Amino acid sequence: MNNDERYLRAKKRVENLKGFYIHFTAYILVNAFIFAINFSTYDGEWWFLFTLGGWGIGLIIHGITVFASGRFGADWEERKIQKYMEQDKRD
Repeated sequence: MNNDERYLRAKKRVENLKGFYIHFTAYILVNAFIFAINFSTYDGEWWFLFTLGGWGIGLIIHGITVFASGRFGADWEERKIQKYMEQDKRD
């Protein structure tokens, strides 16, 4: 892999990470605002938990896709291919 390819892959990973941080920041700010509304109009039900939980699931999935790409990205695939090729050589 040459320097240009490595640069483009690293840039893509940084963009994905930046997107996750923006998503996380929006999650915190919006849910804090929704909590404040729910708290100020409390009528016996904490309905903000539905937003918190639903969006939280999406945020977790986004985080997994961003942070797992380092473990299961193209490098991982290449290492596995090399490993299986070495095993086939021995067999």
